[in-house]
Amino acid sequence: MTRRKLFGIGIALLAVLLIWLLGTAAGRRTQFILGGAMVNLGYLMQDHLESYDFQDEHKHEISPDDVWTEIQEQNSLAAAVREWLPRTVRHPLVALVVCMDARIDTNELTGDTRRYYYVIRTAGSVLSEREEEMLELAVESGVELVVLTTHSDCAAEKAAASPEQRKRYPALAQAVDERDARIREFLARPAIASSITAGKLIVKLINIDTMTEKMLPR
Repeated sequence: MTRRKLFGIGIALLAVLLIWLLGTAAGRRTQFILGGAMVNLGYLMQDHLESYDFQDEHKHEISPDDVWTEIQEQNSLAAAVREWLPRTVRHPLVALVVCMDARIDTNELTGDTRRYYYVIRTAGSVLSEREEEMLELAVESGVELVVLTTHSDCAAEKAAASPEQRKRYPALAQAVDERDARIREFLARPAIASSITAGKLIVKLINIDTMTEKMLPR
C-alpha cells in the first residue's frame, strides 16, 4: 500500500472520528469525560511540584509581600494562557454554597469546569441575610438548582463545638449554630418558595466527603 493511500485512509478515519465526536451523544459524552480527565491530569502534574510551593521556593520564612508577589506572577501566567485559549461565557444554572476550606475544589466537586455555577464560599457554609439575597438574585437571573453544602472535618463546625474556640470566634460559632434556621429562612422567602412551588427551582442539601469530594445526602 502506498503512502498516499495510507494518508488518505488516515484522513478518512480522522474525519469519521470527528463526526462521531461532534455529531453523536456518545461522542460528546466522550469529550466531556476526556476533558475532565485532562483537567485532573493537569492538577496531578502540578501537585508534586514542590519547587513552586511558596515556602519551598523561597527557602526561608516567607513574608506577606512575597506571597502577594508570587500570586501576581502566577496570575499573569494564567491570564496569558486564558488570552491564548479563551473560554466560552456561559450563564450559570446552579448556585453552590460551599465552605471556604481549600480542600474543597468546586470544579472537582461537579466534574465540570465550564462555568455553569455561581459559587458562594463562607466558613462553615453559613448563611446570613446577605447570602440569602445573593442566592435569590441568582434564582431571579435563571438559576434552577441551589446546592447547600456542609463537609466532613470542618474547622468552623469544630470551632462551634469547642467551648474555648467559641469564646475566640463567637460570631462564627453563632452562625454555625443558626445554619439550619437560616436555610429554613431562605426556603421561606416568597420568591424562593414560589419558584419551588412552580417547579422552576430545586434546593438540595448535601454533605461533602472532604477527602474524596463525593456528594452525600444530608
